[in-house]
Amino acid sequence: MSRSMYLAAIAALACAVGSAAASDGVTSTYTSTADKDCRKLSSFKIDGDDYASEYLCPGYAGLKVLKQEDDLREKISVGRSAGAAAREPAAAQGFGPFNSTTNSVEWRVANGRPFAMIQRWHIADNDDPDKTGRPQAKQMLVVTRLPPGAVCHVAYIDVTANADANEIARKAADEVARGFGCSTAKAGIAGVRGRTADFAASR
Repeated sequence: MSRSMYLAAIAALACAVGSAAASDGVTSTYTSTADKDCRKLSSFKIDGDDYASEYLCPGYAGLKVLKQEDDLREKISVGRSAGAAAREPAAAQGFGPFNSTTNSVEWRVANGRPFAMIQRWHIADNDDPDKTGRPQAKQMLVVTRLPPGAVCHVAYIDVTANADANEIARKAADEVARGFGCSTAKAGIAGVRGRTADFAASR
């Protein structure tokens, strides 16, 4: 898919929201990335606490989810093994502010094969502190394409700005992910732009 075609497709998502099964035969299934459900591959401790860690979590249809945390920032990738996931573009796609992911991954599946995943991220907004001065977390859904082909971010959806954020994310996954070129296109904003668009732009 060319960049112009991709941008047109993403723009269309801002005004058209489909059902959970936006494409015929597409369903969702879920797996956990909670630390207790994953295998700890490595960790680096400072004063007894994990400063950096790496977990490998069971995914779907033989895929594994690699969760890497470094200085309170996470990166998520997918592959048949930890090594394969670490070599994917997604393994280098993170966000500048402190952030974390939820413990659930939604897999979009067609004919038994997962082609995209959706995960909710919590990103610290340093420009919006709470009463104690701590940055408040803003929620964003990240759509990631899956093999065959490269694994990379496809779309970002601001949860606060879009009441139907989950449906927008599914539509982006169903309509854009499979034809997305990780080496030629850049992930875009789907739905109404919100504060998290700035985090995505600074990635």
